Amino acid sequence: MLNRISASTVLHNGVEMPWFGLGVYQAKEGEEVEFAVKTAIAVGYRSIDTAAIYENEKGVGKAVKESGVPREELFITTKVWNSRQGYESTLAAFEESRKKLELEYLDLYLIHWPVKGKYKETWKALEKLYKDGWVRAIGVSNFQVHHLEDLLADCEIVPMVNQVEYHPLLTQKELHSFCREQKIQLEAWSPLMRGEVLKHPTVTELAAKYQKTPAQIVLRWDLQNEVVTIPKSVHEHRIKENANIFDFEISREDMERLDGLNQNKRIGPDPDNFNF
Repeated sequence: MLNRISASTVLHNGVEMPWFGLGVYQAKEGEEVEFAVKTAIAVGYRSIDTAAIYENEKGVGKAVKESGVPREELFITTKVWNSRQGYESTLAAFEESRKKLELEYLDLYLIHWPVKGKYKETWKALEKLYKDGWVRAIGVSNFQVHHLEDLLADCEIVPMVNQVEYHPLLTQKELHSFCREQKIQLEAWSPLMRGEVLKHPTVTELAAKYQKTPAQIVLRWDLQNEVVTIPKSVHEHRIKENANIFDFEISREDMERLDGLNQNKRIGPDPDNFNF
C-alpha cells in the first residue's frame, strides 16, 4: 500500500487523496514557490497544499500549469483564511483563490482555523461549493474534537479531511481516534516540527538503524500511522530526500517508540486560543 509515492487514501466520498504531498507554507510567491512545485511534481509528488494566507497561490497555479502533468492527476488544496470566514465571504474567497490558481476546480478546500462563531457558516459555504462541483472534497484544519462535534451536530456533509499539527511530540491520539470513527482523514502539517523533532535522540538513533535521514523516519512514521503528510521544502535535494520513504518499513516496536515520544508539545498556536 505505502510502497510508492503515488499511493492514495480513499476519502469517505470516494475521492482518492495522495498520502504524500508538498506543503508550500512560507515559500515565496514567484520563482521560489514555482521551482519547489515543479521540482516536486517532476520527482513524483501529486499533491500540493497551499492557502490564501500563504500568498503564493498564483505561483502554485503557474507551476501546475507548466508541469506538463495532466490536471486530473494532481491533487490541489487551498484554505479559506480567518478574516474571510462567514458564508458569502467564504464563497468570494474561494473564487479569488480559484482564479489565482487558474484552476477550473479544486481537489480540497479547507477551513484554515476554527474561528468561533464563524466556522459553521463557513462550512455551509464549503458544502455549497462541494454540491455545485467546484471542489472534489471539503475539510477543516486545526479542529479539535469539540469543534468537530459541534460541526457534526448540524452539518449536511461530514468533513473529509482534518489537517492539524502532528509529529512525534504531538500525536493527538484522541483526535486521531475520533477522526477514524467519523471517517475523517487526518493530515499532518509541520510534520517535521520545523526541524526540531529531527534532533531527538530516538529519531536520530532510528535514522542510523534504518539508514535513513531523521526526516525520512518521521515522514514514514506519519504514513504508517495512516496520516497524510505534506512536508514543506523549497530545496531540490530536500524535496527529493523527503520523498524517498517508500522503500522501507518501520517495525511495530520502533513505531511504538516514536509514538511514545508524545509531549503534547505544539510549535504552532493552540486551536482553542489563537489570535489572527
